[in-house]
Amino acid sequence: MATVLSVHDRRILTAVNSGASSLSFVGSGFIVLCYSLFKELRKFSFKLVFYLSLSDMLCSFFNMVGDPSKGFFCYAQDYTTHFFCVASFLWTTTIAFTLHRTVVRHKTDVEDLEGIFHLYVWGTSLVMTVIHSIGNNNTHFGAWCWGQTGRTGKAVHFITFYVPLWGAILYNGFTYFQVIRMLNNATRMAVGISDRAYQFDSRTDTKALNRWGYYPLILIGSWAFGTINRIHDVIEPGHKIFWLSFLDVGTAGLMGLFNSIAYGLNASVRRAIYERLELFWPERLQRWFPNSSRQRNQQQQSELVSLKIQDQQ
Repeated sequence: MATVLSVHDRRILTAVNSGASSLSFVGSGFIVLCYSLFKELRKFSFKLVFYLSLSDMLCSFFNMVGDPSKGFFCYAQDYTTHFFCVASFLWTTTIAFTLHRTVVRHKTDVEDLEGIFHLYVWGTSLVMTVIHSIGNNNTHFGAWCWGQTGRTGKAVHFITFYVPLWGAILYNGFTYFQVIRMLNNATRMAVGISDRAYQFDSRTDTKALNRWGYYPLILIGSWAFGTINRIHDVIEPGHKIFWLSFLDVGTAGLMGLFNSIAYGLNASVRRAIYERLELFWPERLQRWFPNSSRQRNQQQQSELVSLKIQDQQ
């Protein structure tokens, strides 16, 4: 028996989509703003994060614009959201590739590959979006703007989005595993021949390294329910599950916020913000936190993303 979403259910999903996308838009926009304002952040390592945040910001913006009751806006949302969401997770693969090439392969030519990165990300996103148009029914979008209604369209949508998405997840996971394993081995060797003071610093660096292992989980957490929902829709096209659609829309809409926190709010960004805030702090407040600058310097040194990449440029 067919089960369709009611008007009330669609309104709830629309509100969840708008709320989650708004949070992602604000989070991604904040990283873009920091990159534009703070000159010290304009290093190649953070430039990739800027491109990631820019893609997330545009993806979130167009995700909020679409409305199933308005054909033109819904049509625009379908393709722009697909393009920038694909670009978003492709930029995460360039960050993983840069870390692997710098840390594991000890190459210092990553900055020279920026043009290739742009061709790879924007070109692949464009090709996937063009192929995505196959089987799309422009006169009927159903409950979703970003999706397909026909059997062929659903298959093409899955191939042009979810297949490269999970390919990116597998690549990022494998790459970060290699980077973390190599640096952990190097840390253990260094600890064995160093004093206790260095051992404390190495434990701090290892803690920072282990955070990289959570980066692939962002894409998994953002799109796991969406993948399950798409598979279910193919198997039982006439049966909609509200709670699954709720989780699908909510987690996918928060991808930009998750990326901005994990990739963007690193020690370099926090330090740049704190330094500006200290210019406006009363001198009395600065006396209460005499060690704040020293602690932030130590924290920044533990951010091996900038330590391994920026120092070699």
